[in-house]
Amino acid sequence: MKALKKFLALLLVLPLVLSMAVFSVNAGDVDGKLISAIAPVVDCKSAILMEASTGQILYEQNADEALPPASVTKIMTLLLVMEAIEAGKIKYTDMVTASAHACSMGGSQIYLKEGEQMTVEDMIKSVVISSANDAAVALAEHIAGSEETFVSQMNARAKELGMKNTNFENTNGLDDTAQNHVTSARDIAVMSRELIKHEKITEYSSIWMDTIRNGQFGLTNTNRLVRFYKGATGLKTGSTSKAGFCISATAERDGMTLICVIMAAPTRDIRNSAATALLDWGFANHSVYNSPEIMLNDVRVTGGKKSECTLIYDNFSAVVDKTSVSKIEYSLELPESVPAPVKKGDKIGCVKYAINGSKVGSVDILIGENIDKIGFFDVLLRLFCAVSIN
Repeated sequence: MKALKKFLALLLVLPLVLSMAVFSVNAGDVDGKLISAIAPVVDCKSAILMEASTGQILYEQNADEALPPASVTKIMTLLLVMEAIEAGKIKYTDMVTASAHACSMGGSQIYLKEGEQMTVEDMIKSVVISSANDAAVALAEHIAGSEETFVSQMNARAKELGMKNTNFENTNGLDDTAQNHVTSARDIAVMSRELIKHEKITEYSSIWMDTIRNGQFGLTNTNRLVRFYKGATGLKTGSTSKAGFCISATAERDGMTLICVIMAAPTRDIRNSAATALLDWGFANHSVYNSPEIMLNDVRVTGGKKSECTLIYDNFSAVVDKTSVSKIEYSLELPESVPAPVKKGDKIGCVKYAINGSKVGSVDILIGENIDKIGFFDVLLRLFCAVSIN
């Protein structure tokens, strides 16, 4: 009887134990997912939590369903704007002239008047902080000539980034007349990760209040987390009757940046609470492991014009359970020698990272230079030089 009771108790405890297991992987080896059943339950149609530097997924809920994103659309609009600045196509100080089409936008806006001019920087701030629909269209027209052309560029960039469940029909997310303006939580995380590589964006998205038009028009951030959540850096909110309440929230603590996407939450407060809960869980339970520098000795080359070749490898990063960071160990897999010829970039071995014998990930060790096979005349020359020296 006692044995039966123990067995039944074990059955009750086992699911809890399994649910508390957190598995860490290297995005280079598999698909970069890190999912734990102990994450909080969030009230929304779709959600995802990504670590920015590695792209690893810490949590996901229905993350690939194509849904209306509302103004979270503007993340892609801003990405193209920042890339245009980086490419030298436009400058922050350029003047943007508002068209009649840009001024016709409803919803959140800065009430541009046809022919009004404003700097690129003030337009960006208006889009990032106040989610201005008119400013988003004005920037698109300034870069591409028309909103339609710019939207084509948005969709092309989405494909380049591997955003498989996305189709944009406009630059701002207004969806009263849109037929198939959709994206997914995973795709939003992907484009958010790409956007925050442009550090200037988080300077704008972390501002709570600002002004434009020489201080005559106030901007207040639509993202309340910027004011009330420790470490919040942005990024973009959105809401319409079709989309519900959406957000891509970014935050940084202790050198780790998280991107939390919530889609189709029933209210603004529930959306913000859901993002807060997932961010809190992410920061409380995970850390980024960055591999220490490893000194690799040159490897011997047999039958080559040089007797040794240099080796190169990439640094390794992974998100792991906080308690496991100090337990990660690495091991090298390398041959004692390689036969010539060898080509720069060829794989020769790998560095493996593990926790108590369980693999966390690996990076390839590559040949660092080209070395040709030694020829007959090269051998004669070496012999001649050796004799001459003696």
